[in-house]
Amino acid sequence: MPATGRVGTAEIPATVSGFDARPAGIYLPPAALVADAPALPVIVFMMGQPGNPDPSFLAATLDAYAAQHDGLAPIAVVADQVGANVVDTACADSTAYGNAETYITKDVVTWVKAHLHVIDDPRWWVIGGYSNGGGCAITFAAEHPELWKNVMDISGEPYPGSEQPDNIEKTVYGGSTQAFEASKPVNILAAHPGAYDGMTAAFTAGGDDPTYVTAAQTVSAAAQRAGMSVSLDIIPGAGHTGNALTSGLQITVGKMYPALGLSPG
Repeated sequence: MPATGRVGTAEIPATVSGFDARPAGIYLPPAALVADAPALPVIVFMMGQPGNPDPSFLAATLDAYAAQHDGLAPIAVVADQVGANVVDTACADSTAYGNAETYITKDVVTWVKAHLHVIDDPRWWVIGGYSNGGGCAITFAAEHPELWKNVMDISGEPYPGSEQPDNIEKTVYGGSTQAFEASKPVNILAAHPGAYDGMTAAFTAGGDDPTYVTAAQTVSAAAQRAGMSVSLDIIPGAGHTGNALTSGLQITVGKMYPALGLSPG
């Protein structure tokens, strides 16, 4: 078995969505690189905006955990929710920016099942993200609990589009305040109590990043009220970048290991 996993990229066709996405980052852990490899859990992850679907940060964290667990780690796909134009799509389907939600929830999910040796059961699937991607992750988890039962939200926005709400309401939601409010994860979660039983959600934020600390506190509380098993870790001395991401990954991946059966609970 190799000592570390393999990192690469893949073009994931936007067959259903037509979304103009950049190539996804792919991580295969050591346990996936041997003959007769087992089917493994999977993390679908999204980075920030502006940013790119760079798998290196997540891969480094997963390699470190794999080294402690006989080469076992989830397969990871770092998908592009902001698109080739690197805009804030609000992780939604819109005529302005394309069908970002459909791309992640249909095209990426379908491609992963067809091309990677993963367990085809939402119990073993994680949706995760950092910053913009974190807000998208909890939104997709709230909207589609049938796809994944685990969430990693690292310094996540309180809702997709939160950095430019007026523009997002106008451009993505056609000026409809009602539609924009309905898209926010706290409101989706509140509308479906009991739909999230058995789901695990791990939130982090940097202690020196007060806006995102508040976001993490608010959204994690909504997730807990809706029935998820929730953890929230505030990282001392961290802002919004740097160790907010690296420590956030270390913490949330650590929370996923027992949830995914890769370590004792």
